[in-house]
Amino acid sequence: MTTPTAHRITTPTATPIAPVSTERSARVPLEHRPTLFVRLVSGWSRRRYGTVLEPGLAMLHNRRVLMSVSRFEMSVEKWSSVESGLKDLACAAVAAGIGCSWCMDFGWYVSRNNGLDVRKLEHLTDWRDADVYTPLERSVLAYAEAMTATPPEVTDEMVADLRGHLSDGQLVELTEMISLENLRSRTNSALGLTSQGFKDHCEVPAR
Repeated sequence: MTTPTAHRITTPTATPIAPVSTERSARVPLEHRPTLFVRLVSGWSRRRYGTVLEPGLAMLHNRRVLMSVSRFEMSVEKWSSVESGLKDLACAAVAAGIGCSWCMDFGWYVSRNNGLDVRKLEHLTDWRDADVYTPLERSVLAYAEAMTATPPEVTDEMVADLRGHLSDGQLVELTEMISLENLRSRTNSALGLTSQGFKDHCEVPAR
């Protein structure tokens, strides 16, 4: 009969997996012993994003949470009934409303790679007065802000307006995306994760 430690594969002399910047304000440690699992997760992140995502480093403290969140996020990537630009705008509005600098930074990176007009990201704080948004985009931004308020401030009129542009299925997908971004932004903000520098390079690394 083997002990639990018999299955633990580590490389004690290797450099611990750590975030790119050493000046972080994270409320949980972001450095980990380079176990096989940690190295696999970090390698996947580097191949996909060019660096190790700090929310992943935080979640490495709880493997079940990390795997559950990762599986869910990969399934979310397959949602396709709502145009990506609308979902990107909604998520950006949530991150800005909550004040999650990590999410705003990473969201900029994702949105630009999805082809979103940069002006629509730059005017998020004054979207009601900016002339760069379509009527539907304005409705989406208002809905995202209302859902993010505590308590939520969604009205029947808001939903009716969206249903004039979207099917019921699309409305459900948009609503779930806004809820998911609330989860991401509130989690990352609570854990003290801040901008990781994605806005400085807006091209997806070659895979």
